[in-house]
Amino acid sequence: MTDENTKRIRELNDHVRKRITSPWLLPSGVRAKILKTQGIDALPIEDQLVVLATIRDFNDFTEDNDPHGEHDFGSLDHNGQKIFWKIDYYAPDMMHGSENPADPFQTVRVLTIMLANEY
Repeated sequence: MTDENTKRIRELNDHVRKRITSPWLLPSGVRAKILKTQGIDALPIEDQLVVLATIRDFNDFTEDNDPHGEHDFGSLDHNGQKIFWKIDYYAPDMMHGSENPADPFQTVRVLTIMLANEY
């Protein structure tokens, strides 16, 4: 994958993550779904909102947690629980992976939020 593709993937992932609480503000053509696991859904709504805001504002990407430079994974601690978030790339039919995650018209981004013990 070229540096330009990686940069574009990172930009698109950041668009999705930074608009997690208002996905209707995504740029034209960018498609995304936000999924929460049962463990996240079981948290009080106030905690869920804090988790969403923390993911939205996450910017601590390093070589260790982002080796490909795509900003597609992160973890956080909330009230003593480790939480993961991950962005995966699917084809528009949602049946298989995207052939080109740098192209928003060929990709649906799925942001999954889970308790670490659900992984």
